Amino acid sequence: MTDGAPTVEGTRAAGRRRIVIITGLSGAGKSNALQAFEDAGYFCVDNLPPRMVPAVMEATGEGVGGPDGVVAVMDMRGRRYFGEELERSLEAVEREKGWDHRILFIESDDPSLVRRYKESRRPHPAAKNGDVLEAIRRERRDLSTLREMADLIVDTSGYSALDARLRFKKLAESFSSRLTVSLISFGFKHGTPMDVDTLLDVRFLPNPHYDPNLRPLTGHDPPVRDAVLGLADCQEFLQKASDLLSFLVPRYDAEGKTYFTLGIGCTGGRHRSVAIVEELAKRLRVRDIGVDLFVRHRDVER
Repeated sequence: MTDGAPTVEGTRAAGRRRIVIITGLSGAGKSNALQAFEDAGYFCVDNLPPRMVPAVMEATGEGVGGPDGVVAVMDMRGRRYFGEELERSLEAVEREKGWDHRILFIESDDPSLVRRYKESRRPHPAAKNGDVLEAIRRERRDLSTLREMADLIVDTSGYSALDARLRFKKLAESFSSRLTVSLISFGFKHGTPMDVDTLLDVRFLPNPHYDPNLRPLTGHDPPVRDAVLGLADCQEFLQKASDLLSFLVPRYDAEGKTYFTLGIGCTGGRHRSVAIVEELAKRLRVRDIGVDLFVRHRDVER
């Protein structure tokens, strides 16, 4: 932690309660997120009618819900039955005094959602005549207002079941305690992650893809790591990136931010970005900047 950094105190003021509203696209992982918060000690309610939010907040305001507060899932199911009440309830939550509020929006790309519905064989709540893709697109449009209201957007595209559980576990813990920093490697040719707070492009470094001996390997393999990390420009980049995060993280924490995601991108997401994320995570752990650190390589298997 750098000299002169803000004093980091608890992100929730004494005597205040916390309510986390989980919303987002059907099939994106809201149930997994709810389970993670329940395991972390929150009082959890699934598919809560929007008009019941004030009653739940009142009922748990004296500590009934436990030390970490309340989590409620409100999504397309509620909007189907209660129309615009969902948006109005979230606006009311934002105005409530004595509570800390977080609105968590969970989403995935269309191919991931279609695949999950095919695998589960469950009907999409907005599907008509079995057209899942159209239902997903319509739901995405209908929930665009809620997405704009969110404090945190989590994109679970391409997540394995294990990755999703670990991500939501870290997220739930970070809402109760200290800041969680997530480092994600990715390939620009596969699209930019939707949930990053800050993005750094490492395509200025030579691409190992053009070396026939390195092409089939990944940034986890020593020959690729040596080729990437052995560059003077890469070492300077890592030093500057580490300094930047050491400056930013305690200040984000002091402002009450609970989750910070840094994306490191190269062309394909298999070589340079993977090696750099692993090395950056290693350096941050050595610096001990007082955060929970989570690493994900989105495109390394593509």
